[in-house]
Amino acid sequence: MIEPSSKLPHVGTTIFTTIGQLAREHDAINLSQGFPNFDPDPALLELVSEAFKKSHNQYAPMQGVLSLREAISEKIERLHGRYYHPESEITVTAGATQAIFTTIAAFVRQNDEVIVIEPAFDCYEPAISLFGGKIVPLPLEGNDFKMNWSAFKSAISPKTKMVIINTPHNPTGTIWSESDMLQLQEILRDTNIILLSDEVYEHIVFDGKAHESASKYPDLATRSFICCSFGKTFHATGWKVGYCAAPKSLMLEFQKVHQFNVFSVNHAMQVALAEYLKDPQHYVNLGAFYQEKRDSFLTAIKDSRFKMIPSGGTYFQLLEYSDITDEKDTAFAEHLIKEHQLASIPVSVFCTGPYDKKFLRFCFAKTDAVLEKASEILNSI
Repeated sequence: MIEPSSKLPHVGTTIFTTIGQLAREHDAINLSQGFPNFDPDPALLELVSEAFKKSHNQYAPMQGVLSLREAISEKIERLHGRYYHPESEITVTAGATQAIFTTIAAFVRQNDEVIVIEPAFDCYEPAISLFGGKIVPLPLEGNDFKMNWSAFKSAISPKTKMVIINTPHNPTGTIWSESDMLQLQEILRDTNIILLSDEVYEHIVFDGKAHESASKYPDLATRSFICCSFGKTFHATGWKVGYCAAPKSLMLEFQKVHQFNVFSVNHAMQVALAEYLKDPQHYVNLGAFYQEKRDSFLTAIKDSRFKMIPSGGTYFQLLEYSDITDEKDTAFAEHLIKEHQLASIPVSVFCTGPYDKKFLRFCFAKTDAVLEKASEILNSI
């Protein structure tokens, strides 16, 4: 038997797999992992079917189908005023996770420092470690999870190679404001730091607010990789299709890794998405669609013992349970599954350091019937 020396000795099975298995064992309603339990638009499914029938079944171009890259370029320019050349500054990826991994792989070297704002989605830190980088965790502060910009500035050192941001933010559901982005831009100005901007929930923003993409800010755009997900936007997470936009010089390095990582992405899906994106209403109304679900969910549990600040974006809602128990969030999440048949994600698993806030993350990208059943359980606790 070979005894390997692990490159990721501290990485185990993801919390999503663990919670999902526990939920199945106890027949629990699963509001843990972030995916809808309803199908994409039938019109999009029909476009996919047509693409298969038209023989789009072989390799797509390494960078992605040109018509899709053109549609992505038009979308970003329409929404944020930044033009990315379809032939040299956009790559279609196997989901946003691959875009994030490839960005880290292309730039992070041994002992480079990467500032990771926590709580952080769980794919960032293993990728940094895999390539020898040093994680510099920077926690958001308070129960409203705000950035301390003085602390951020202090975290930067001569070894800082990259900063990873995520807005709208998973798991907290917070969004960064124009003021946040301007402060980030000013701090990074006159540095060679690369910004990895995880914007997979770009179209899921609530209460009349706007998504503040890094592409909107001139100096940030010159140093940024914008990583996005069609799976999150169009209720098709299983398709694993996303995209990345960056200036030509940065994208060239990205594609050097991309071509030997996945080479290309599902051809028929790309052809269908290119056609579907011609109608902006397919994504500009997404915020209203999910805000209705958020509002219904929060109204249904308003008399429960949980505390809540309405999510500002994403399809996640944090619930704070300090009035119910002093249990650690991982223990309480397990208790909810085993005793109440309801699955969520404890927020502490998104942090590398000690975490004592009592929050669970619930996904409300579910049918009304599922959310009603979940609400009844939460009200009974």
